[in-house]
Amino acid sequence: MEEQLNLEVVRFQKEACIALAEDKRVSDRFFIIREGQVRLYKKVQFAEEEKGDVIGPGDLFGVISAMSGHSHVETAVALTDVVLIAVRQEQFCRFIQDKPQMAKNILLTFSKRMRLLNEFLSTITLREETQSDIEHLYNVAEYYTIDKQYKKACYALVKYIKNCPEGKNIQKAKELLKKVSSDVKDIKFDFDTNETLRTYEKDDMIFAEGEPAEEIFIIRKGFVKIAKVTQKGEILLEIIKPGDIFGEMALLEEKPRSASAVAHEKCELMVVNQANFDQLIKTQPQLITRLITLLAERIWICYRKLTNTRIDDPLNRMYDMLLILLEKKQVKLNVTGSHIFDFGTKELLKMIGFSSNESADMLKKMPKSHFVKIVQDKIIIQNVFEFSKHVSFIRRKLEKDKEKEMAI
Repeated sequence: MEEQLNLEVVRFQKEACIALAEDKRVSDRFFIIREGQVRLYKKVQFAEEEKGDVIGPGDLFGVISAMSGHSHVETAVALTDVVLIAVRQEQFCRFIQDKPQMAKNILLTFSKRMRLLNEFLSTITLREETQSDIEHLYNVAEYYTIDKQYKKACYALVKYIKNCPEGKNIQKAKELLKKVSSDVKDIKFDFDTNETLRTYEKDDMIFAEGEPAEEIFIIRKGFVKIAKVTQKGEILLEIIKPGDIFGEMALLEEKPRSASAVAHEKCELMVVNQANFDQLIKTQPQLITRLITLLAERIWICYRKLTNTRIDDPLNRMYDMLLILLEKKQVKLNVTGSHIFDFGTKELLKMIGFSSNESADMLKKMPKSHFVKIVQDKIIIQNVFEFSKHVSFIRRKLEKDKEKEMAI
């Protein structure tokens, strides 16, 4: 395989730094360890990562940066003398075509990390533990009922009653469904499993967190919101666009959905079930490459969002989140023009997980900012260059403050 793809073999001595999280440059290659061991560290990490990851022959690292087109999220240090195989981004499609099992391993590793990151991010953002088991479907329904989003509540209740007939809240679910269903019209709960194309109307729930996973989706038209519900509120994880793939994590791990997907507007989705997905890995390396690229980008965004939670000032947190989203879109930050987001302040506040009181205060402050303005419920960055320069200064100050804290 190395000869066919003309893969480069590189060597590093013990204690050499192979990749640096602080390096803002984008890497166009990742590494497979042929000999030796490497330790991976992350600047912001959850409990499972606190001691760092020690990896060895056959393991990969640097895939997130190479495939997402962003800077490294981890520092890689050689624990021993190491021999590595370097795979460039443009070689990846051929690489997984030759090694389909490697593609599945990467997808499984990425999906597990995404699940842990989403749970950790939700926990520290909303300051409580999250759950995604089948019983949580009732909690989701209850939240949307209280919030008067009856279409979503109705969907979650129907799925709870179907999938959890002996559940502890089954009687309450049936009674609640009678109340909310009268306010809901033209909602579809089940589809033909042979359908490969589906249409969802605005605010239709595509799947709910806690629901068993049976399919993955590819957006052909429209936008989809990915969100989590806890006792303290709803956190908006992201808004995804045409060409994006979602719902794959639960399918890969055979676990309940870890978040809900809702049509942000009328959507047209391609549907892939488990049997077709396994076949895609073998026959559609371009699509699998796209999926791995999307997962890499989502993981990179999650680590950036974790850094965002360390910013104390609420307005600066909002600014930082907007810059993260500009970076995600790979908007050129050295231009003086404006940029219009396809969402408003309410969605932004949910991304950060602010309480109702915090949200009300921020809604007053945001329109007064000279960096940002709100037009027809859309957020507009008035000068991308000046805005990014300001937020970068805030980030550098945060890093210096954290370094001082650690030195004490």
